[in-house]
Amino acid sequence: MKRGYRLALAFLLSMTFLSAEGNNSQPVHEASTPSVVHNDFVRSRLEKLRSEYDALEKEEGTGNVWSKIYSNYTTYQDLRKRFEALSKRIYILTNTKNLTLDEEKELRSAQMEHETLQGKLQLLREYQDNPFQKLLEPPAIEETPVIGNPFAIINAISYKKKLKSDQAAYHALHQDLLSVIDRLNRKQQLLKKMISLDLGNKALHSKASAIEKEIETLKPVEEILKTTEGVYDKKIEEVRIKVDTDIRREISKALLIAIVIVGFLLLFLAVKFLIQRYMSKKESFYLINKALNFIFLNVIVLVLLFAYIENVSYLVTILGFASAGIAIAMKDWFMSILGWFVIVIGGSVHVGDRVKFVRDGVQYVGDIVDISPLRMTMQEDITLTSYMYNRRSGRIIFIPNNYVFTDMLANYSHAGLKTVWDGIDFTITYDSNAHKAVAIAKEVVKKYSKGYTDITRKQLNKLRKSYHLKNTNVEPRIYSFIEPYGVKISAWYMTNAFATLTLRSTISMEILDRISQESDIELAYPTQALYVNQHIPKPSDPAPLGGGDADPRDYV
Repeated sequence: MKRGYRLALAFLLSMTFLSAEGNNSQPVHEASTPSVVHNDFVRSRLEKLRSEYDALEKEEGTGNVWSKIYSNYTTYQDLRKRFEALSKRIYILTNTKNLTLDEEKELRSAQMEHETLQGKLQLLREYQDNPFQKLLEPPAIEETPVIGNPFAIINAISYKKKLKSDQAAYHALHQDLLSVIDRLNRKQQLLKKMISLDLGNKALHSKASAIEKEIETLKPVEEILKTTEGVYDKKIEEVRIKVDTDIRREISKALLIAIVIVGFLLLFLAVKFLIQRYMSKKESFYLINKALNFIFLNVIVLVLLFAYIENVSYLVTILGFASAGIAIAMKDWFMSILGWFVIVIGGSVHVGDRVKFVRDGVQYVGDIVDISPLRMTMQEDITLTSYMYNRRSGRIIFIPNNYVFTDMLANYSHAGLKTVWDGIDFTITYDSNAHKAVAIAKEVVKKYSKGYTDITRKQLNKLRKSYHLKNTNVEPRIYSFIEPYGVKISAWYMTNAFATLTLRSTISMEILDRISQESDIELAYPTQALYVNQHIPKPSDPAPLGGGDADPRDYV
């Protein structure tokens, strides 16, 4: 009776599928019996449903984290049930007296399997309760970066990209779960159709039950994930809005600061243009130009400091701690900066001054062309020092500012005093008219140095306010000394500190021309006479000096 009922039900269902699918069924031959046609149709239909089910199984086997976690979860549950069953059985066997051989063998086997299952459960213990907890938790939202300067905008943009990437990954995880549930629903529908064609297949019933259980497990998980995803998206949106607002604010602030700096720059260029146009020929042009550069740089630094440092006291504290270590490591550097303050405030050296600097026995004379916080820059000129010692000139010499504490620095043009004493020495013979030679020297040097003498006198009178000056006589001075080869006449006069050699050369040629016109003045120079077979004349005898009838061949 039951078998006939099942055949009738199967036949009605097959007719229903036949009418619904039409061409999918096999043609029925007139000679075929109804039972043969029915069996062929059921087999064909089952094969098609199995192929579709296998395709879904294969698709699921390509890899999905949700399926893998659920598989591990079911494996853990099965192993747990088996472990508990073995524990009960082992408890019963261990408390039973007089075990048979088969029971003892069963106990040993159960104990071995019990240890194996315990190890497997230890490996899968993370799937014991709520195995989807890690996947349900959204990625952590890191602390929002503080955008306090234009460079922080780059960090903020990177932060936004990371948020977007984490959000996309979380959405993809949700989509994977939805695809798993959809695939399970399709498998469930296929199993229902196969069961309707093969009611007695227990394997199909078991698979359908397992899939139904998996769907019942994953659906609540999907609901939780959906809710969590919505909350996570809202948090991400709030953070993104805040970051975008901070970026816009910082860009506006940077643009405003840039406009202010450009405004200062234009004003600076305009002032420099006017100064260069109307003051370029004045001596104060360089100082004004350097002062403008210094003021402009400090204004820019102050604008940036007050714009991007919320608490300036922090900067002072940091610099206070850092300066202690830096001062030791960079002693010379700090000494140069201190020397710069001494030079600038003390006024001992200015740009444009002619100075003489001695280092390791080498003398350098030139003009200061620049004074920076670390060093002075000197351009070497052709001077008496170059002529007598160095025999080269034109070099750029860099003098560290800290040398003002350790080395001697001579200033030829300090406080506007741009003249120095210079002297010319020449020697005349003992029998020359020394008084006339002194008068000639005094007349020549007075003629050429008169202008410098007047300038020096006025400048020294001004310096009396700052210095205790005793000797302010600036008139040319002539000195005469007895030397081994004659009478040396030393003429001293005031000359321009920047053109000493020029005036020295002019005065030397003028003295030489004037002396050459005098018959009673002769220049003396070291000579040596060699007498061969001749009487050595006495100093009173004028013959050896070139007079008389002496034969020139008698001496050399």
